[in-house]
Order: sequence, then structure tokens, then C-alpha cells
Amino acid sequence: MPSPKLEPVVLSEEERSVLTGWVRRRKTSQALALRARIVLLCAEGGTIARVADQVGTSRNTVSKWRARFLSDRLDGLTDEPRPGRPRQITDEQVERVVTATLEEAPGADTHWSTRSMAAATGMSQSAISRIWRAFGLKPHTVQTWKLSTDPQFVDKVRDVVGLYLDPPENALVLAVDEKSQMQAIDRTAPILPIMPTTPARMTHDYIRHGTTSLFAALDLSSGSVIAQHYRRHRHQEFLRFLKLIDAAVPKDLDLHLVLDNYATHKTEAVKKWLIRHPRFHLHFTPTSSSWLNLVERWFAELTNRKLRRSAHRSVVELERDVRGWVNEWNKDPKPYVWTKPADEILETLAAYCQRINDSQH
Repeated sequence: MPSPKLEPVVLSEEERSVLTGWVRRRKTSQALALRARIVLLCAEGGTIARVADQVGTSRNTVSKWRARFLSDRLDGLTDEPRPGRPRQITDEQVERVVTATLEEAPGADTHWSTRSMAAATGMSQSAISRIWRAFGLKPHTVQTWKLSTDPQFVDKVRDVVGLYLDPPENALVLAVDEKSQMQAIDRTAPILPIMPTTPARMTHDYIRHGTTSLFAALDLSSGSVIAQHYRRHRHQEFLRFLKLIDAAVPKDLDLHLVLDNYATHKTEAVKKWLIRHPRFHLHFTPTSSSWLNLVERWFAELTNRKLRRSAHRSVVELERDVRGWVNEWNKDPKPYVWTKPADEILETLAAYCQRINDSQH
């Protein structure tokens, strides 16, 4: 029961209906949905401390929106107007722009621009831009994604994430993959250095001087990396890399390798070698799920900090440069810490699939 010092929150049927709608509607802003949840929980008799714990916010936030609702009812849950020139755009106009952006298409175009929305609503482009920024809308941007169709997706996620969160005793967990087709490229003109007010500049065109593949094994406990270049990307090279790992890691440790489903990892020659080396245990990520392999994060580090702005006139020069960078990394390695349990990943995926199904109706 709420403290007797606090005025109880009593809702009318209409207010309860509106608040429930704000919470359930997917396109309600997160801030407004949170405030609606706070009021609904307070109306159910929740104390400020309990409601704060339920919605994952501070007691001050709960107290603020509880008081605002008691003072101004539903109007109190919207942001208060700030001092300055009176608004020239009404709430109805803002709602029209937001609704059209989310739920309508601009004729034959695939998405709205500020120009097309301004023409459709009779407002200025700058007004449309301000509204979109306020609501976090970016019609010009699209993100790509891919769902795994692996029939063993759930089991593989639990297996790999289990290794990350609770590695076996007396064992080393290595995230292993190959960065194939690394190009030795040289710009057609020297890279111009950074200057005040001017970023570094380099030509768009370049000359290719060959490719190499970098095999890498990231130690999850320390962040150090075992890496080796090979000119080809076959099971023979993978076997040579396994032997390199075998020689580099103390014999008293078991080895758990997280790998993708590339064909070279599953050949008969590889399987026979693994039988003769029982301390190796392979754990495969689901298909189309490279995000689950932490060595990919290290490859991104290599790309951003070394490869993207480098120029090399030969494969030998590229390999020497990358080896030097890896050696520097291993002097002060930084492990990547996995924090999300498998259940949370699967719940997120289930919610995503539900959104896909809803969008088809």
C-alpha cells in the first residue's frame, strides 16, 4: 500500500484506457510509455520504491511523474513547454508528420525526404527536419539484418554463450576465424596528413598488389591473439594453424575453439587430426551468426586501427605490417567480455520474429 502521506492515484476508465494504449502501442515514444507505466503501477497501489524497481528507474523519476499526473492528469505526462518564442507548429501537425513517416509511403518513392514531406504537409523542410530529430526518425537510413535458418540455432547459441560466460576449468577458450582476401593496396597518390580544420585525405582509387589470409585465435581470458598469415584458404592451411595453436598452448590445457561453419573446418582430414588430438573441442556458431564469434570484434579492431588507412606495395609488406600490429596488441591485450545470457538473446530474437510476423498482416 502507498504511504499514507501520499495522495492515492485514482484513474478514471478513460484515463486507464489512454495510459494502457500508450504502454502497448509500439510507436509510442519510450519516454511517454515509461511515464504511463509509472502512473498505472502507482494506481495499482505500488509504492514509489517498488514502482522504481519494477520499471528500472530512480525514485525521483517516479515521484516526479506521479506528482505531475496528480496535478495535471494526462496533460502532465507530456514535456512542459520551454520558454521562448511561442510554438508555430501545432501538436496535430507534429502528429500528422510522425504518423505519415511511420505508416505511409510517399507515392512511388520508397521513403520520405524532408522535401517530399514538406510538400505533402505544407510545412517547411526545416520544420520537418526538427520534428524528425525530436522523434529520432531517419527515413533515409536502413539497417540490414539476417536471421539464421540453422535448425540447431538454439543449441549452438546456448553452447557458445555458455563457453563465454562459464568457461571450463583447466581449459582455454579460443575464438577462431580467418580474415580472408586481405588486400595489399597502394594509393595512387600519397596520403595527405591531418591538418587543423582538415582531416587526413587519400585518393579514392588504388592499385592492388595481391591478397593474403590472416588466421587468428583470440584467447577470451586474456585478449591475446595467436595469428598467422597464409596465402591460401584451404583445409590444409587450417590444419597448419591448428598445429600452431597446439604448439603454442601448454599441453596440460584443453582447448575449446569457437568456429564458424566454413567447409574447411569440417573436412575428413581435419576430423582425423582432431581424433588424434583429443584436447581440441570444436564449437560451431549457427549459420549466418558471425556476431557470435568474438574474434570478429578483434578483426574490426584490426581493420579500423591498421588496415583502413594503410598502404602496402606488396603482400610481404602487408603481412609484415600486420604482424607488427599483432605483436603490439599482444604486449597489452584487451579481452572482450561477453555479458548477455543465451536466454536474453533468444528472447530478443523471438520478439524480432514477432515484429516481422506482425508487419506482414
